Amino acid sequence: MSDREHFLSGGPNNHPACHRTAKSQVDPQSVENFRRKLKYFFMSPCQKYRARGRKPWKMMLQILKIVIITFQLVSFGLSNEMMVTFKEENIIAFKHLFLKNYQDRNQDYALYTRHEVHDHILYIINRYLQLQNLTVDNHAFERIDDVFTPLSICQDLYRHANVLPANETFDIDPHVETGTSSFVIITQLYNLIKCLKVCFAVFVPAELHYQLIVLFDCVVICSCLLSLILCTRSVYNGMLLQFVSLIWPVCWSERMEFINGWYILIIISDTLTIVGSALKICIQSKELTSYDVCSILLGTATMLVWIGVMHYLRFFQKYYILILTLQAALPNVIRFSFCAVMIFLSYCFCGWIVLGPHHENFRSFNMVANCLFSMINGDEIYSTFTKIRDKNDLVWMFSRMYIYTFVPLFTFMILSLFIALITDTYETIKHYQKHGAPLSELQAFIAECKDPPKSGKNIVDEESSTFWCLCAPCVNCT
Repeated sequence: MSDREHFLSGGPNNHPACHRTAKSQVDPQSVENFRRKLKYFFMSPCQKYRARGRKPWKMMLQILKIVIITFQLVSFGLSNEMMVTFKEENIIAFKHLFLKNYQDRNQDYALYTRHEVHDHILYIINRYLQLQNLTVDNHAFERIDDVFTPLSICQDLYRHANVLPANETFDIDPHVETGTSSFVIITQLYNLIKCLKVCFAVFVPAELHYQLIVLFDCVVICSCLLSLILCTRSVYNGMLLQFVSLIWPVCWSERMEFINGWYILIIISDTLTIVGSALKICIQSKELTSYDVCSILLGTATMLVWIGVMHYLRFFQKYYILILTLQAALPNVIRFSFCAVMIFLSYCFCGWIVLGPHHENFRSFNMVANCLFSMINGDEIYSTFTKIRDKNDLVWMFSRMYIYTFVPLFTFMILSLFIALITDTYETIKHYQKHGAPLSELQAFIAECKDPPKSGKNIVDEESSTFWCLCAPCVNCT
């Protein structure tokens, strides 16, 4: 029995891989059939079509998905864009209507005296009462059960506060109390009948448009559900073959070849799309208003489905070289990034504590991280220097030493090493494409099968006992 047959029958030193009484040998024809099954499992969709005539439904479904999901995202994005634009424009209009002497160029709007506060509150109340006589657009009072909602003014105050300027002390109770005053409108307002006619004329096409959108979302959900089932089935079949091959010990990297990471990516994308589409239907029906959650789900799903389609580019080596380089360089990049993140965090903590009281970009830990990351790209360096120019000598000296060590370390050394890691991996991949990559034990075992896809030997009876004998070698098969 050859070493390759140990892959199926027993472990090293001829010890049986099964705890029960197993056969000492496996029929060579069964070994060849299993090798052919493994080769078929790792074939491309086109090779599988030539081998068994099985059409690449999964590939065609993924191409269809990328079209309809992208269309769904663009439609939702345009709707979301109009909603955000409408909201921002109305907020600006309300600021001009209710805030006294408001101007767009003023980012901060503050009141500093009691007289100003009282004056502005009265101004807001008067403008609110005259709202329908002032506005050009269709602004009106909100109604709940045919009752106008009152204007409410809320004020948050500490429960107790006592300030003593004489000895520069203060006593503040940290509990916050909220006081609310409501102003109810007594005058009854009536709308014209013409407004009802206009609303009714627009209502019918809007309802039809809503039904078409919901129907399209249901089509997206069904296609993603079908893709989810097919990809889950492929992953499950790979796990079954993995258990068969593990009758003889196989290293971890070869085990992972049976589990296609691209299918896992597509499964995640389909799950996010199904949940996001269901949430989108609820938003369209006015039952929910979770635009941000829906945007995150649909945006992430679309990103993953576009990346997942790149799986089919692996059959064209020149187009797939980017993914091969990233896959090969990822372990080294992760190990290198761990050390780089440790150094980056040390600079973040130091800058936050020392420069935080003296520079607005270092006021919080999050702002420090953003500022330092901008420095790596060449931004924020000059502004950081100029804003600390007038500080005391000790802080000024420390800021120079801090920045002069951080920028060269990350810009010239760490980033250059990142590029060197990826470049070295890229050259290795190009060398493998020209001269051939070393085969793993699993790949060498499969390579012993010399049958071309068109040989017809891959068309085997799925219900034959060969696969069962390999899955359960303890059964006495002939």
